[in-house]
Amino acid sequence: MNVFGIGLPEMALIMVIALLVFGPKKLPEIGRSMGKALKSFQEASKEFEAEFKKEADRLNETLNETSMEATLETPKPQEQPQLEAQEIAEAPAEEVIADSPEISNS
Repeated sequence: MNVFGIGLPEMALIMVIALLVFGPKKLPEIGRSMGKALKSFQEASKEFEAEFKKEADRLNETLNETSMEATLETPKPQEQPQLEAQEIAEAPAEEVIADSPEISNS
């Protein structure tokens, strides 16, 4: 028997110490109150787990009902860069080099 990593000899020692500290009259009362506390803790834990599962199922149903489709929009051509490209193509090579920001006139 191994409960919470405590074996039978350790449990017996804890019971003897509890008997010495609380006395034989209060020990059954303490045991009952501890049992009730453990039972209420287990019920609360089960209730929390049920609520969690219920909410997870509701979210899964919502996701399955909603169809999600991704579409890509084709970019609209910008007129400004095309005009600049046409102007550069029509301009003489000397003007393009002189107006270029990478080359400075020093």
